[in-house]
Amino acid sequence: MEQSGQLWLVGAGPGDPDLLTLKAARLIGAADVLVHDGLVGEGIFALARPDARRISVAKSRARHTMDQGEINALLVRLVREGLKVVRLKGGDPFVFGRGGEELEAARAAGIRCEVVPGVSAALGCAAEAGLPLTHRALSSAVTFVAGACKGLKEQDWRGLAGPGRTLVIYMGVSTARAIAEKLMADGVSPDMPVAVLERGTLPGARAVRTLLAELGDVVAREAVRSPAVLVVGRVAALADAEDVMARDAVRELQEYVPW
Repeated sequence: MEQSGQLWLVGAGPGDPDLLTLKAARLIGAADVLVHDGLVGEGIFALARPDARRISVAKSRARHTMDQGEINALLVRLVREGLKVVRLKGGDPFVFGRGGEELEAARAAGIRCEVVPGVSAALGCAAEAGLPLTHRALSSAVTFVAGACKGLKEQDWRGLAGPGRTLVIYMGVSTARAIAEKLMADGVSPDMPVAVLERGTLPGARAVRTLLAELGDVVAREAVRSPAVLVVGRVAALADAEDVMARDAVRELQEYVPW
């Protein structure tokens, strides 16, 4: 008997519904079930059918609604019930989205699965901030890493940041201080520009520019919250961002000089 259900792994982009691909928007509107993470906003759900089921499998650093094995089993079960299932992931399914694991589970179960790419968080946030991740005069390479991975100190990031390179760090807010210390210990200059891109493309988006040596203090003082990406490299100085170093210098001057 031919299987009637199908699974799509769909990139929901960085948050703004206008940044969805046409295919993603069409599939969201046709789905029987949307299995989504915590980075998918209401503007995207507004494209779904009124009768479509929504199942949250949101993860956070301290709390998982379901572990990955349970999510895989859920997707397989829903498809085997004959449903059109869209697995919605913030950004792109294959950039720190565990899309590869879910695709493997679908293949192992013999169910049909198609991957629909999305605008990654790094690309969407950088574009909004006017920050080119590569630049002919400043950076000819860009690397994406996860800042929340286990054994951060043991991760080999040597050569990923420095002159001529851009390093984009996902999930690095809670470990920003350790990341800065790690990069400086690996030889990256303390005065390397860094841009902190918070809630990119979403209401309340903010971009903050600082230096690597000040990153931990700035993230704490500015109360930066996830979702956010950190961009380390000379290109970060080009961001249309609030320069907290310059702002703090003005504040110090104001304390001593009556304007």
